Amino acid sequence: MVETNRKPHAKPCYIDAHLHLDHYETAKQQPLLEEAFREDVAAVVAVSMHLESSRIVREWAMRMPERVMPAYGFHPEQPLPTDEELDELFVWMRSRHEVGERFAVGEVGLPYYMRTEAETSGAAFDESGYLALLDRFIRFAAETDRPIVLHAVYEDADKALDLLEKHGVTRAHFHWFKGAAATLKRMIALGCMVSITPDVFYETEIRSLVRDYPLALLMTETDGPWPFEGPFAGRPTTPGMVRDVANQIASIKGIRVDEAAEALYRNAVRFYSL
Repeated sequence: MVETNRKPHAKPCYIDAHLHLDHYETAKQQPLLEEAFREDVAAVVAVSMHLESSRIVREWAMRMPERVMPAYGFHPEQPLPTDEELDELFVWMRSRHEVGERFAVGEVGLPYYMRTEAETSGAAFDESGYLALLDRFIRFAAETDRPIVLHAVYEDADKALDLLEKHGVTRAHFHWFKGAAATLKRMIALGCMVSITPDVFYETEIRSLVRDYPLALLMTETDGPWPFEGPFAGRPTTPGMVRDVANQIASIKGIRVDEAAEALYRNAVRFYSL
């Protein structure tokens, strides 16, 4: 495991704190990681969509334990699974915990985009099942003392914060967050981490978030293979893009590139106990 008390690096290291590794073509997954590690990416946090996805991510974590931090869960932007499927997922996660394996909980959260799309078209959307499932994942994170990776933006972030506070969870990571200033204040008060994507180059909302959020609570991510615009238009998303993200954070914060890179790296190492 990476030591958290190491001296500053001779050259910057980076961590992609949110990557859908299993969404890349199977044959491209190992080359993707090998290229990232050659580009000074020290580790990636590989999140899951469901049980099958979790199992794939676990295989990579077992093969590269110092490089791949797995996160297991159920992504909210899809139809809810059956009770039996959920129980199977939680039993599997519990078994991983009981044998002492390292993992986070995620990606979990609330279906903001699916819900708002339905509401825009005039369709009813019942989010009660998603709220109950998120509550269950947060309870699991609290019981097992695991970091949790959240897909919760705009008003959904406040719902997630209510549940985090209810269960006393503070090791929360909001990935690709977007939301109101009042929500940001709640997140800062709770010590929530936020990871920044390559759209920091061209999205005013994300650039404002970087200005307003403490550097000590920021990380870098790609959400790969999700594609980006601006200077990344037409390029496949790879973990090495977090170097560009770190450089842009440094520019927005008005600090040295090496200072930003070291802080962002250490933040991820600390949060995920890498």
